[in-house]
Amino acid sequence: MPKLTLLKPLITEKTMRLAQAGQFSFLVARETTKPAVALAVEEQFKVNVVKVTTSGVKGKTKKTGKRRLTSKTPERKKAMVTLKPGQMIEYFKLPEKKGKKEKPKK
Repeated sequence: MPKLTLLKPLITEKTMRLAQAGQFSFLVARETTKPAVALAVEEQFKVNVVKVTTSGVKGKTKKTGKRRLTSKTPERKKAMVTLKPGQMIEYFKLPEKKGKKEKPKK
């Protein structure tokens, strides 16, 4: 069974702002390479990838519960993908803002 390359898109306030500039971020498998990320994004979303940057995120140690047992969050890898100008991925599209609602006057 092949390992999934793209695990999920990262949707945060910062990534939504970067998406407007053509940079999209994904959570990827730890052993994934940059060319594999570019190929997976091009095949899945039918876009042209210009640049891929990756970064490893270390897991954090947390203490939880009454006994304060330690647990560790898993290590992850993020990939920032830059597309050709004018291209967009649907997951990162913001809904259009409608006009401001006026409050009824009393």
